[in-house]
Amino acid sequence: MTAPHTVEFSAATPDDETRLGGKCASLVRMVRSGAPVPPGFAVTTAAWNAMLGQGGLARRIAAAVEGLQPGDVAGQQAAAECIAKLFAGEPLPAEVAAAVTCAYETLCRMEGADGDLPVAVRSSATAEDLPDASFAGQQDTYLWVVGVDDVLRRVRDCWASLYTARAIGYRADRGIAHAGVQMAVGVQKMVDARVAGVAMTLDPLNGDRTRIAIDASWGLGETVVSGDVTPDHFVVDKVLRQVVSRTISSKAVEVVADRASRCTVHRDVPADRREAPCLDDQQIQAVASMARQLEKQFGGPQDIEWAFEDTPGQPCGRLMLLQCRPETVWSQRKPGVAHASAGLSGLVANLLTPVRIQA
Repeated sequence: MTAPHTVEFSAATPDDETRLGGKCASLVRMVRSGAPVPPGFAVTTAAWNAMLGQGGLARRIAAAVEGLQPGDVAGQQAAAECIAKLFAGEPLPAEVAAAVTCAYETLCRMEGADGDLPVAVRSSATAEDLPDASFAGQQDTYLWVVGVDDVLRRVRDCWASLYTARAIGYRADRGIAHAGVQMAVGVQKMVDARVAGVAMTLDPLNGDRTRIAIDASWGLGETVVSGDVTPDHFVVDKVLRQVVSRTISSKAVEVVADRASRCTVHRDVPADRREAPCLDDQQIQAVASMARQLEKQFGGPQDIEWAFEDTPGQPCGRLMLLQCRPETVWSQRKPGVAHASAGLSGLVANLLTPVRIQA
């Protein structure tokens, strides 16, 4: 039977996961466990392979990267620019465009939207989120994408991002064959976050597994990843379930939705919220509880993306899970070996796939 080009997260089975890439497979496992994950669907690697078969695209990509050597930054950049043009100039296969259109329209109906549900379109490579390697940050994500035409465009952009200069270089440095990695894409209802951030189920400064580290800032989590703000930082003791450390920062900028323009924008945080903690104790405990559950479910330390969205009847907002991947820094180190503390800012950069804000 021909593999489907799209699969709803809620309908995916374990047999589908090999076609979903790391990010989407993780979302499917969380949905299956009952975690509060925004609804959506995966554009599977079957669609990716159909695209590569369009107009000899696979052959032309192979020619663009042939002979590239590790460390050849200029060559990798030139290849990336060439491949981006190849993707931009090739239409989606008709059967893929039809499947994505149908899946997006179904999602819109499920959420009571008239064909204009804002979604995040997220790359999900088959080599992503492995227990012994993190490919996070090598491909692209697009926020607040509205309408089927833009969804189709961003799916193609996510495919092309498998061959950005940084992704080409990352694979080359590690001896990973370019043709051995495939790309799925997640299309997921956008969370209009009041506050968002990341959580790690160990202390990123020293690897202490009795702690949960939480970083948070106002609006969408992009400001945490990009370094536009220094986030609030909370440390929770897993056993005592108490907050043992709080660092409240000045958070001058937030990324929020501009619904009229159908995009996200950076804006100044009002003075009354700038110096205030962006999480209260109830919210901190909710994030920590969720982190403990995910660590237990997946059998090891986890890096987690989360957000609180405003919801009627819930004063603290509704906690939504956006991503969960294995922690790949401390969990790969041998016990009993002393290591220098890594700066939190450097580690946080690896927690989330960088997002490209839609203009």
